[in-house]
Amino acid sequence: QVQLVESGGGLVQAGGSLRLSCAASGRIFSISAMGWFRQAPGKQRELVATITTGGTTNYADAVKGRFTISRDNAKNTVYLQMNSLKPEDTAVYYCNGYSRWGQGTQVTVSS
Repeated sequence: QVQLVESGGGLVQAGGSLRLSCAASGRIFSISAMGWFRQAPGKQRELVATITTGGTTNYADAVKGRFTISRDNAKNTVYLQMNSLKPEDTAVYYCNGYSRWGQGTQVTVSS
């Protein structure tokens, strides 16, 4: 089985930046498309960004121009660089790939 472990969340002021990481480990036979999702209190989980095995990216309209998803296949790691953070970005951020979800990492943006 594959395990996904997120890191990099925390508390930041509006306008600040954070970089999330998601490391995959375990029985990895081939790379997978990966995605970041988020879930705010009382809301459904929503897509933030995705990246294909070839590096093609896709973003939710709410984060376009502020967030960047990238991957390092040699390290089996996907990243989410988040700039110009807003209070509405506050949520638990989840990594998805290899048909697995990570445990989530909390991002809190104060106004």
